[in-house]
Amino acid sequence: MSLRFGSSGDQGSGLDFSPHRGDEPEINLIPFIDVLLVVLIFLMLSTTYNKNTQLKINLPTANAEKAREFPREVHVGVSAGGDYSVDNEALQGRGLRALVTALRASAQGAVTPVLIVNADANAAHQSVMTAIEAARLVGINQVTFALQSPNSPGAD
Repeated sequence: MSLRFGSSGDQGSGLDFSPHRGDEPEINLIPFIDVLLVVLIFLMLSTTYNKNTQLKINLPTANAEKAREFPREVHVGVSAGGDYSVDNEALQGRGLRALVTALRASAQGAVTPVLIVNADANAAHQSVMTAIEAARLVGINQVTFALQSPNSPGAD
């Protein structure tokens, strides 16, 4: 229902209460989209994409040492009968000289070789001590013993 004021020549009180049907109002979306695109372009151009403006971070630098070099391992096997092997090669003699010669050849060029004694459980104490003495004469200062855990295969 629309309210219209009548002119002085109309009949009645000057107000027209008759329904007036005009054109239906329609919403035009094209100008609305244009305005939104302009606003979007303005926001994109005015935004800075600098990542460093948020936080100032000083990252640590790595001054790591070079990778540790493991020493050369020289394996000496002592059997129950007193026979020796150096790096799984059996020696011809049982004496100290043969053992020193084999250890010197095996440890040649190594900076800090390590002697690993693999002695049989029934080997004579003197045979093990001879292997350690040979290492001392060659200049091998680090000596360790190989052990077998009770749960490993081959353990009695």
